[in-house]
Amino acid sequence: MAEPTAEQIAGQSAEPPAGPSAEDRAARSHPVAVTIGRRPEPVHDVAVYAFEGMAPFELGVVVEVFGLARPELGGLLAAPWYGLKVCADRPGAALDAVGGFALTARHGLDDLAAADTVVIPGVRNAFSGEVSPGLVEALRTAHERGARIVSICSGAFALAAAGLLDDKEATTHWRYAELLQQRHPRVRVNPDVLYVDNGDVLTSAGSAAGIDLCLHLVRRDHGAKVANSVARRFVVAPHRDGGQAQFIEAAVRPVEEDEDGIARSMQWALDHLSDPLTVSVLARAARMSDRSYLRHFTARNGTSPMRWVVTQRIAASLALLEAPEGSVEEIAAAVGFESAATFRHHFGRVMRTSPTAYRRSFGRGVA
Repeated sequence: MAEPTAEQIAGQSAEPPAGPSAEDRAARSHPVAVTIGRRPEPVHDVAVYAFEGMAPFELGVVVEVFGLARPELGGLLAAPWYGLKVCADRPGAALDAVGGFALTARHGLDDLAAADTVVIPGVRNAFSGEVSPGLVEALRTAHERGARIVSICSGAFALAAAGLLDDKEATTHWRYAELLQQRHPRVRVNPDVLYVDNGDVLTSAGSAAGIDLCLHLVRRDHGAKVANSVARRFVVAPHRDGGQAQFIEAAVRPVEEDEDGIARSMQWALDHLSDPLTVSVLARAARMSDRSYLRHFTARNGTSPMRWVVTQRIAASLALLEAPEGSVEEIAAAVGFESAATFRHHFGRVMRTSPTAYRRSFGRGVA
């Protein structure tokens, strides 16, 4: 496209316009991401649901990830960033939140139903089973359109009420898991994971697990480098496997235990990912017996040592796949997998795609 002339930039008439044209009104109905010298592209619309009596943390997570301006991403983005809308049953009405304050959502359920990604950060009362009928209808409409539907914490009850979790694995906060299973027996509730990705329907456990799922969505849409940048600004770990346990014993350790064998072994493993790693090898690095190491590692991290190693190897492979150099076989060896077939198997389990498809989506300079 030719660069605009000075006359075009200044405008061809000094007279004020009579009012917005039909084209202007249509353009304003869908936000665009504008980059100088490029044709404006539609953003990916994210809608998050706000409701009376909500806890603000989960809403804040969604706003932080998808609604914050991110100049630090610079040229990392190969696709437009997100446009965020906070939606409610009655737009413009004050919604009392936990903590003694109120908020107002500017958008209604029509905007939620029209979004590309819909996030439900909770429901008003999971124990009563109260879910807004308007929200249920909007979720069904959005899903039928092909939108991606996401829940955090008790938000899974809204997805289940809409029938979107029938015959699917799903999770929610551990304190609601049994209730969700009882109320919606067709849902395969897994109370032991941080989040479940079914492609177009995703669910997560409580509070901080919402951060993990939102970063997972950014990673799916924009690649590991962008997701890592968002996590760095968030000051959180860039990746926790969705299969990690919700409840971890001794998640906060006394200061005097900080320099323990488990921590040493984990750092040693990260420095030697390309080496053959077994529980025995890691136990020796921690100066512990195999049995004691396995028990303490799982209690500390909510996952087994070897599952953790696999997740770290997959995470290390992402930056290599995004670079143009190296075949899948070479990358598999570089991060410690015995073969490309083993790499592909574990990559598919963790990332829900293949290494080749990931490289095609996020590789820089890769055809």
